[in-house]
Amino acid sequence: MDPLITKGFHHITMVSTDASRTLSFYRDLLGLPLVKQTVNFDDPRSYHLYFGPREGAPGTILTFFEWPSAGPGMWGVGGIHHLALGVSTAEGQLMWKRRLSDAGVRVSGPYDRGYFQSIYFSDPDGQVLEIATEGPGYAFDEPLDALGQTLITPDNSRLPQGRDEAAIAQRTHPSPVRSISGPMELTGIHHITGITRDLHAAGEFYEAALGLRLVKKTLNQDDAKTEHFFWAHYDGKKVSPYSSLTLFGWPDSSRGTRPGAGQTHHIAFRADSEEQQLAWRDHLLGLGIQVSPVQDRSYFKSIYFRAPDGLLLEIATDGPGFTTDEAADSLGEELQLPPWLEEDRPEIQEALRPLREPTPARRAEGAVQDA
Repeated sequence: MDPLITKGFHHITMVSTDASRTLSFYRDLLGLPLVKQTVNFDDPRSYHLYFGPREGAPGTILTFFEWPSAGPGMWGVGGIHHLALGVSTAEGQLMWKRRLSDAGVRVSGPYDRGYFQSIYFSDPDGQVLEIATEGPGYAFDEPLDALGQTLITPDNSRLPQGRDEAAIAQRTHPSPVRSISGPMELTGIHHITGITRDLHAAGEFYEAALGLRLVKKTLNQDDAKTEHFFWAHYDGKKVSPYSSLTLFGWPDSSRGTRPGAGQTHHIAFRADSEEQQLAWRDHLLGLGIQVSPVQDRSYFKSIYFRAPDGLLLEIATDGPGFTTDEAADSLGEELQLPPWLEEDRPEIQEALRPLREPTPARRAEGAVQDA
């Protein structure tokens, strides 16, 4: 049997305190379609919203649990520091900076990270987000067929002491961005960055458990005392999109992540099929990792387990997908429930706060007067 190697991310799930506000931010401001409006199957009195382009293809999906009473979360060991979404060009990235800034969202960057350029901002709950360009790529400073073999020290111009922060802050698109055009298309999950105490132990885990390979050993370009390692689906010739997991190393840190609003609940990796997922479950159990039974999530099947630092992980099947209960041209328009919850629909809908469409003034503000 071929070794089990995930193709990359399936989705990332975060925590929101207000589903309507999340809808306004991710759909109306960031332009990510709502592909599924459902509930948390383990807590059916709370929303579970799915956003993503192209009918929610694996690697593009952002999902949110709405927990109105959740306190503010905080990144730390065992949690996710930020989620990066991809954009094809630096021009499109500057257009995003202008669109977000004009909508009152504080944006920093663009910063030259060598492998890509990055801008940073936060959603209304405090989840740190990044928009990163596709290139130049990980072969920027080492051969493509020998990635991750040496510790790379970033050029001084990319570190805080060598950056002109005033000039960086001034860089933006020259005119208001009234609609989301082709260069601005958000292509999916560019990378996800977490925090761990032991980079080497984490690497051994992700390589053994998921088949990811180390593609970069470098330093945090905002804190050069911190090592920053990258893993991805990599065959020695190409790093696959939607697959880069990066970790900051915080040795001996006592600051653990605090679950809550504005934090990631879990990240999910791909399995091609239910059969492969079962093989993965056996594989993980064989490594001594505790794994949940298979859970039916209607749009995919899921198993759950934890990384050594406590991060909750999932392996989700690619299918059957989001068109199992809605037509492709009407995804996300109505509340969908799995068959085993349909008889409880009246009580579930009564418990959910109605999703509010923004008022015309709020919609114009959030969309920067979209044409």
